[in-house]
Amino acid sequence: MNTTERNLLIGGLIIALIIGVLSPFIASTQPDGLEASANHLNPSALINPGYWHAPFDNYQVHQLGDGYLSGIVALVIGVFIALGFVYVVVEILKRKNRTNN
Repeated sequence: MNTTERNLLIGGLIIALIIGVLSPFIASTQPDGLEASANHLNPSALINPGYWHAPFDNYQVHQLGDGYLSGIVALVIGVFIALGFVYVVVEILKRKNRTNN
């Protein structure tokens, strides 16, 4: 990894973390988009989602309560999970390209 790639990665991570930290303060408390559509089509689906529950339901770590800290922690963890996923995909693609050359 050269210096330009490293700086780009660090800059992108900093921007993602800033967005993750600020999101709980600027997000709407009213359901919109997909959640509002699901509520119009099948309100009971939001009450009883079935057998699977999201690990950070409503973008919160429920062990930390319902405050802003809970949302910030959930979003920062999500940023690192997404970063790890992208890293794994990139490494797989690099290995694939090495074997093709």
